[in-house]
Amino acid sequence: MDEDVRTTAELVEADALPRMREAHADPDACVGLECVPEQLNRPVGNKSAAQWAYERLIIYIQNFEAQLDGEHEVAMGFVGGDAGVLRIEGLGYYDPDIVTFYGRDASGAQTQLIQHVSQLSVLLRAVSKPRQDAPANRIGFRLAAELEKG
Repeated sequence: MDEDVRTTAELVEADALPRMREAHADPDACVGLECVPEQLNRPVGNKSAAQWAYERLIIYIQNFEAQLDGEHEVAMGFVGGDAGVLRIEGLGYYDPDIVTFYGRDASGAQTQLIQHVSQLSVLLRAVSKPRQDAPANRIGFRLAAELEKG
């Protein structure tokens, strides 16, 4: 059988598979995504935009944290205004189109950002740990473990 011949179903499925590509001016300065969990390489299927955004954000957060030293944690900066940063302590979604971030601001106040996926813009930042005697919190790895559970 000719390997270049594909059925309509195979073409539709291939078109629905998520794709990823990154390029960096200095690959040694910033490590991009090299691989993603198997479940994120499957056809899009019936996932909502919120679930897809949630799952991909987890992978980006985990990758960002992997590049941090033990003195820094991940936070997100707010685009526009002077809202500061949110130290990410949790991430969720509400189908079909809402993603939410839970955490604390620079003063330690409990903070939550609720974002429509069409407006999603996340700036990940490295911030100093709040307690120098405690290990750095790695939310991305906990979120990824939850994602793998299904």
